[in-house]
Amino acid sequence: MTMSRALERTEAVVEPSGQAPVAPPSSQANAAFFRQPLLPILTAVGVTILVVLAISFARANGVVAALWGAGGLAMALWLRGGRGAAYDCGFAVLIAAGVLAGEFLSGNGPTLALLFTVANLLEIALAVVLTRRLVTGLHVDSVEGLARFLTVCAIAPLPSAVFSAVALHMMIGVDLLDSLRIWWSGHALGFAVLGVFGLTLRRKHLDILRQPARLAEGVALSALILGACYAIFSQLSLPYGFLLLPLLVLMAVRFRVVGIAWALVIVSIMAIGGTMAGNGPYHAFAPEQRAMLGQLLVLLGYMPIVMVAALLEERDRLTERAREGRLRAERASAAKSRLLANVAHEIKSPIGGVIGIGELWAGGHLGATTPNQVEMAQMLVKTARQVEALTHDLLDVARAEAGAVKVDLRPTDVTGVLEDVRRSLLLNPEAAAVKIDVVAAGDHLVARADSQRLTQVVGNLANNAVKYGAAGGLVVLRAAWSGDRVRIEVVDRGPGLSAEKQAQLFEPFNRLGLERSAIEGHGVGLTLAKRLVELQGGEIGVTSAPGQGATFWVELPGA
Repeated sequence: MTMSRALERTEAVVEPSGQAPVAPPSSQANAAFFRQPLLPILTAVGVTILVVLAISFARANGVVAALWGAGGLAMALWLRGGRGAAYDCGFAVLIAAGVLAGEFLSGNGPTLALLFTVANLLEIALAVVLTRRLVTGLHVDSVEGLARFLTVCAIAPLPSAVFSAVALHMMIGVDLLDSLRIWWSGHALGFAVLGVFGLTLRRKHLDILRQPARLAEGVALSALILGACYAIFSQLSLPYGFLLLPLLVLMAVRFRVVGIAWALVIVSIMAIGGTMAGNGPYHAFAPEQRAMLGQLLVLLGYMPIVMVAALLEERDRLTERAREGRLRAERASAAKSRLLANVAHEIKSPIGGVIGIGELWAGGHLGATTPNQVEMAQMLVKTARQVEALTHDLLDVARAEAGAVKVDLRPTDVTGVLEDVRRSLLLNPEAAAVKIDVVAAGDHLVARADSQRLTQVVGNLANNAVKYGAAGGLVVLRAAWSGDRVRIEVVDRGPGLSAEKQAQLFEPFNRLGLERSAIEGHGVGLTLAKRLVELQGGEIGVTSAPGQGATFWVELPGA
């Protein structure tokens, strides 16, 4: 297989284990550019240029550079380009060629050039392997992903740093500790800065070029950061280092991880380059000490801001997911409401026919009937009316959830509503053994409400109190002022409700374990009551404890 064909194999490849093909780590849209066959060649050219620049302008102890961006560039584009044995081998060969060419162009002899090429290829390959293993989906724009990637950036240069330091010490007598420290810091910094920028850059970020306002903002912030770096790390050496931090934080807030990564590229070049040139706050120190202080300034002073940007970006994703989840839930709720309305509407007509036939049968209008047949007909009519009541409740719930219920809010005499509900309850055979009292604690109890809907809500609560709390023998309908709101309470002396059951009260079709009891009901009344109260700008709730009855309350704005 030729080198060009190996480099073109950037699409899915079959893993040795025989598993399904592994797709490129980026999405199809974002990875289109990174699957171009020329990308590895261009990467090698970029590596050569960065090697020449680093050796020419950032040498700390005459041999090792204080800032090494070639490794970060190679690692990021290697990871973004694809994977597979053929691709990895081809990319590694081109990277080695790029580093070697840069070493020769910088004036290093064959021995040093080969030494540094092997060391660089070792750490780049190790960084690629560890990143693929530890960073899921190559996402470094989350807190966890970024933390793992920065750990890789710290680990990957260590073997090469030890190897190069020992070799240089034995070959030319360079201080072992200085070489080790400068190599590790410079290469880790290059991995972290250029690696984060390369892995977070997406097509959506390039779309900023089409947005004049955002583009102008990004250019302005970059120019301010560049100006601040020049003032601090050039021959001006102005003592305004504190100005750089707020600019970097602003870049992180406005452009998230990719923005702060770009800013740190600028800062790293200016800080390390200026420091090695003898400018900036560390100009009085020796070259090795200047290199160490400049590297520490970027690594410890500015790199943590990337984590802030990752936290903000993670919050953005969670917010977007929550918004999408809410929209899905709203669409599902709307679909459910339409289904309920359609089902209820389709049931109404046949149920009306069943009721009519049952009444004719019970009345003997369809021919002679026996007492047993009359009882069966009456049972049929009763059951059909229960289904009819359920369909009406379902229609009301569906309309309320769909926002189709309109309320006419007017000053409403709450005491009159309670009296109407009381008179209606007295006609209910189930209330024969229950005493029903109305208590109006105050004058002019007028609420801003829809009188018809309020009567429906209080009637529902009172019917439940009679059904479930009849054993207490008393139901109280009470109204009183609560600040500038009118509070209505329906009190019973029934068995009460536990905290767990109270949490489930307003769930549709939840009868709290009474589905098989002799007490009739469908579990939608309280759901409808809650929605109707909310449409009137009020609140509904319950206060109860096992063995102490229950008090259902409604609060509405006073008029």
